[in-house]
Amino acid sequence: MSELSKLQQRIDAEFNARPPVRTLTRSAGPGSAYDDDLHSLEPDEDIEVREERYPALRPALAGAGLLCSAAVFGTGMDAGLYFLSGCLAVGGVTGAALLLRDWHRASSRKPKVARQAEMEKAVDRQWERSETSQLLSTIHDALGDIAIVREPGGKIVQANAVFRQLTGCVKPEGMTCEGIGLNFEPEPAPRHFRVRIPTAKGLRIFDWHDVIAREPASGQFMLHSIARDITEESRIARETEEARRRAEQASQAKSRLLSTVSHEIRTPLSGILGMSHLISQTRLTSEQKNYLAGMRQSGHALVQLVDDLLDFSSIEAGRFQLRPSKEPLRELIESVVEMLSHRAHEKGIEIGATVSADVPGLLDFDPARLRQVLFNVIGNAVKFTHAGGVFVNAGIDGETVVIRIDDTGPGMTTEEQARIFDEFEQAGGAQQRSAGTGLGLAISRRIMEAFGGRLALSSKPGEGSRFEIRFPAIGGDLSAAPRVRRGILAESRVLVMAPAGPASQALEATITTLGGLCCCVTSVEEAQAFAVRAISGVAPLTDIIVDHRHAAHFHRLLSALPQLEEMQLRKTYLVNPEERNGRPINQMDGYDAWLIRPLREKSLVEVLKGRMKGMEVRDAINDNRPMLRDVPVHAEAVFSGGVLLAEDDPINAFLVRSVLEKAGQSVRVVGDFAALGMALYEAPAATRINPELIITDLNMPGGDAFAMLRRIRAQERSSGARAVPIIVLTSDTRPDIRRELLDAGADSVLPKPADPKTLTAVVEQLIDR
Repeated sequence: MSELSKLQQRIDAEFNARPPVRTLTRSAGPGSAYDDDLHSLEPDEDIEVREERYPALRPALAGAGLLCSAAVFGTGMDAGLYFLSGCLAVGGVTGAALLLRDWHRASSRKPKVARQAEMEKAVDRQWERSETSQLLSTIHDALGDIAIVREPGGKIVQANAVFRQLTGCVKPEGMTCEGIGLNFEPEPAPRHFRVRIPTAKGLRIFDWHDVIAREPASGQFMLHSIARDITEESRIARETEEARRRAEQASQAKSRLLSTVSHEIRTPLSGILGMSHLISQTRLTSEQKNYLAGMRQSGHALVQLVDDLLDFSSIEAGRFQLRPSKEPLRELIESVVEMLSHRAHEKGIEIGATVSADVPGLLDFDPARLRQVLFNVIGNAVKFTHAGGVFVNAGIDGETVVIRIDDTGPGMTTEEQARIFDEFEQAGGAQQRSAGTGLGLAISRRIMEAFGGRLALSSKPGEGSRFEIRFPAIGGDLSAAPRVRRGILAESRVLVMAPAGPASQALEATITTLGGLCCCVTSVEEAQAFAVRAISGVAPLTDIIVDHRHAAHFHRLLSALPQLEEMQLRKTYLVNPEERNGRPINQMDGYDAWLIRPLREKSLVEVLKGRMKGMEVRDAINDNRPMLRDVPVHAEAVFSGGVLLAEDDPINAFLVRSVLEKAGQSVRVVGDFAALGMALYEAPAATRINPELIITDLNMPGGDAFAMLRRIRAQERSSGARAVPIIVLTSDTRPDIRRELLDAGADSVLPKPADPKTLTAVVEQLIDR
């Protein structure tokens, strides 16, 4: 039987149990049982009052008798009439007395009838409340909730079946919750508790709410309590919190692991790259320089891998931050393309870049992060392209910078494009997928989203791919940029003899965007047709640029048209860096200048303007001559204290010391924090060091870098001494670590492996300030 059917039966039983209605007749004559019946009513008995048919007869009879008596006495009747009048008078008096009695009884009966009606209403209200209470109890029972009513003292007045079943108390009325064994754990909200009830099926947890309400019948305040079973919700919340805590611990452990691994990897990398830098400044053959370039490329690949892992960790942890500044976009793109040109030329493919004249000279962006994105995207294009090349083109679309990277690689399917930006996903064959972690493009997309831009891809199998980088063009004058650059080469008319590809495409686009005219030809016949027009004056010509792969074509052109020699054209030789190193200087005869591809815009402009002849006076020996600063004789006198270097790794110590000494600094090395403290404060006064600058590693034995920084600054404040500049070298490139080091007293924080030029510049800047 359903709960509603049970409830309906209970309601019907309540109505059937009520007593029948009792009918009373109000009679005016003597001997009426109305008053007696009225006094015999029970307090909860229902009545119905029925009036007499002629209620006004008794007072009329009494009035008539009185009038007749008065008339008889007034007329002096005989004894018979006198007797009759007396009877009438007695009847009138009797009627008057009965009328008075009825009035008295009626006046005393009305309050009792009113009280009886009020009693009826009170009984009805109590029944309705009882019915409502039973209905609510039934609902709470169906929901599995506890519902009880208690007196202000805590005694239970009413409890539903759920409460009785859970507590095992069949008759809880008159008992208290504490006496039953319930413990109330306060919650933040008022009159809100957590109650744990042990049952046969295990511990149950209830969310308990108390509400104080006044009872309408008695006017007494009662405590109504409702509690809902939240055992399952508490279990889910507990498991969720435990999962969150474990995830946080795992994230912290991952950060510590990455920090430790990056430090341990960067320490030997610093030695590898630093030593390779020192070797590159010695006299080497071209073969040795190529070997060295490969070694340095592998070292930088390892550094990039570490940076990718750290960036991915910081992005996942929400600690990724941009540091925008005004920077030249064109130089940044050219430097990245130049860095990757060696990879491209080793594979026999071309790489070139051009920047439109409408791109301002300076824009607001984070140069380190944008360089990272370009290195990942362009490097990815070079890796997957085996024929043709990679072309990079930057321009302005409205108020947005657009950098497009086009390659002639195999292209990608729709499925590969859908997952190429996911973490640890790669396209291509198994050998190509093994050459990386699959994090570069995923990190690059997130970086561009932080820029307020995006990184998109379009590709078709067999037709190559295009990556498009977009971000807001902020901080530059978009209207003035075209006016400044579009007239730079307005007088240049250039013939380019080169194979079709990204290199000649970039060269032609750069000359054109700077206001010059350029014609690229790929055969001797095309070159000869254009030269004939130039000789006749139809197509003026100022320069000829010859790719080293078309040098033979150029000699054939000169043989066929000797008039070209009489035109005094500027002839420029375009070579790869690898070709320059191995080509004898006598093969450069006949050219006025030479350029290295991929071209930098500044070098191209200087050559076409006649202000620079390129590198024609340099040879392999001159290229290998060390470009070092000679140590001045008075260096020790100028920097008497020199640089105090704290580094526990002997290779890194040797590297930094060599770089600084070649830059004219005197350096003393200590191996840990204890030795650093000894040299500064604990050694005898005669041997104590007063350095001009301190360079220290972040992680070394014998102490803590933060504590050492605070100690040095505290000693300076207490003694009133000059604040010594401090540089911290660290492999932990997280922004919060850098900020903590600066707050502790460091003047500069440089990542490991430290770039020699950057380190030298920072040292000189801090010493000279």
